[in-house]
Amino acid sequence: MTNQIRRSSRSVCANLAEAFRRKLYRRYFTSKINDCLTENSETEVWIEFAKDCKYLEQKVYLELLSLNNEVGKLLWFIANNPNKFLSLPKKTPNS
Repeated sequence: MTNQIRRSSRSVCANLAEAFRRKLYRRYFTSKINDCLTENSETEVWIEFAKDCKYLEQKVYLELLSLNNEVGKLLWFIANNPNKFLSLPKKTPNS
């Protein structure tokens, strides 16, 4: 289970890096941000399983869940406001 949490949480970071490297392309960027949200949700599921299986103490569970939720909020903001993060070509007066 630890391995699953590591893999899904690392995938959030990797997908986010990939999104920002390709921020000239809106569709690609938003797709990768959606992948981040999906992986972040998977991480939450594994944290819940770890708690339910008594692998985590309540305090650790709440801390991990809080951190995961904060990441989710940031990703949700990016997903719903992609133009703030895209590197769109500047319009010139003649274009």
